[in-house]
Amino acid sequence: MTKAGSLAGETAVGVAEGPPGAAAATVDVVIPAYNEEADLEASVRTLHAFLADQFPWPWQITVVDNASTDQTWAIASQLADELNGVQALHLDQKGRGRALRAAWLASGASVVAYMDVDLSTDLRALLPLVAPLVSGHSHLAVGTRLAPGARVVRGPRREVISRIYNLLVKAMLRSRFSDAQCGFKAIRSDVARALVPLVEDEGWFFDTELLVLAEHNGLRLHEVPVDWVDDPDSRVDVVGTAKGDLRGIGRTLVRLLRGRAALPASSLPVGRSIEPSLSGQALRFCSIGLVSTLLFALLFVALAEPLGDLAAAVVAMVLCSIANTAANRRITFALRGGPGRVRQHLAGLAVNLLPLALTLATLGVLDAATDAGRLVQVLALTAANGIATAAKFVLLRAWVFRRGSGR
Repeated sequence: MTKAGSLAGETAVGVAEGPPGAAAATVDVVIPAYNEEADLEASVRTLHAFLADQFPWPWQITVVDNASTDQTWAIASQLADELNGVQALHLDQKGRGRALRAAWLASGASVVAYMDVDLSTDLRALLPLVAPLVSGHSHLAVGTRLAPGARVVRGPRREVISRIYNLLVKAMLRSRFSDAQCGFKAIRSDVARALVPLVEDEGWFFDTELLVLAEHNGLRLHEVPVDWVDDPDSRVDVVGTAKGDLRGIGRTLVRLLRGRAALPASSLPVGRSIEPSLSGQALRFCSIGLVSTLLFALLFVALAEPLGDLAAAVVAMVLCSIANTAANRRITFALRGGPGRVRQHLAGLAVNLLPLALTLATLGVLDAATDAGRLVQVLALTAANGIATAAKFVLLRAWVFRRGSGR
């Protein structure tokens, strides 16, 4: 059964589906294709046979022809007519990001994935890729050629370019995933509907931007080491793609710095919110406090001579307060994104004044008690500092970083 039509704007659509009454797909595997008449049919048939024989959930394959000038669309349409579970989508404009955006947002499957048309990645990695998403454990899953356990066959030129690019992404965008550009990824559909509209790139940088925004918003990424063999007939313009990716890194960095990369709270995927344990929060809070104390001492020593003791203490305290609040926000209380950040930093500065105020008050009381010995002073100050620290933790947890504040 074949259906054809058009959408206003940049896309024209042709779809071929399985027989009426077929089970709704759990996983939709998208294959973007641009001028792939030589490899498309063999690759789709190989993937179709693999899914039919070895995949445990209902599935479908969506071939997206993005503005090919050869017979790619004709082959895709033929495959959609012939093979149950295969459909084809035609776009009038190029761009892998544009292809994934159109296919993913239109899909009715619970999980949407994509892989390169050359099937460079061993298909046996597909099940471990999508399983954490079907179970609800993770939001996105990515194949990686650069993590331990991966087996990769490719030329030195592309190996060096890939590693340099991923190092740049890590250094400039503070990413933690190991391989941004592996053409083997999956995402839950509810997450895609929230996250993909936030992605601006329509080309090869789409993958990187998607992952960076996912991490920035606290979504869970699952990495799968893959077996990957380079396609010597790849149509990727390595130099042109690298230039576009560098521009994308710069644009995304500016966007992150300006605080315009956060998902609206109303668009976040619905799911069970895991409250960090009290003991874990307390341990991270104490660890950050120790580092902040050492940082204050170093800053005070460095600034005391040029600024004087009082000014050095104030400057060091303010800088440490900013760093302490940012670290507790990110690490102790696991908050991401821009909403509420300014309010939280101002409130954190006020809370960080509490130990200083309590210490000064204790010293005043001790000075009034002329018979207080050194041991009494030390014990009183230690007790005051402990009370102030406990009160600070309670205020940060219940007021500054309460759940839902800045989420």
